[in-house]
Amino acid sequence: MAMRWYVVHTYSGHENKVRSYLESAKEGTEVADRINRVVVPTEEVVEMKDGRKTTSFRKFLPSYILVEMEMDKETMHFVTNVPGVTSFVGPGKRPQPLHEKEVEHVLGHVDRRQEQDDQEIPYQVGDRVKVIDGPFSEFIGMVDVVNPEKRKIKVMVSIFGRNTPVELDVLQVEEAVEG
Repeated sequence: MAMRWYVVHTYSGHENKVRSYLESAKEGTEVADRINRVVVPTEEVVEMKDGRKTTSFRKFLPSYILVEMEMDKETMHFVTNVPGVTSFVGPGKRPQPLHEKEVEHVLGHVDRRQEQDDQEIPYQVGDRVKVIDGPFSEFIGMVDVVNPEKRKIKVMVSIFGRNTPVELDVLQVEEAVEG
């Protein structure tokens, strides 16, 4: 029987516990060679907090994990009896394997997200932006220079009635809303 990917529903916040339990509990059992990989789908998120760029990982399919396994009564019973697991995803009580394209989409999501972060800067010279982080928070200015390599922009803000250039990370600004 071939290894296929299945989606397992877990209690909210128990995804990593279930993954750890499955990986350690399968060792030394007769199902060890029929359960291959267990994945908690996550993506890297870069945010600005207090003027500093922070990187964290966020689950993009909360309450779900992916398990690559040979499906039979024994492996199904083993997985569904792990603390924190509610069920397999599928019609009725029958687990439904994922199509190859679905697996590629989920497992490749992190790579595509990273590529997007490297390429897209949603601002152009002349755009009005609002500073949302750092010492110039709440200031509104005009984009003067865009530096895609460093993911920085230079914004002209009015300080004491004078236009002053301020270099900011792209994550420190948002589009200014007219109003």
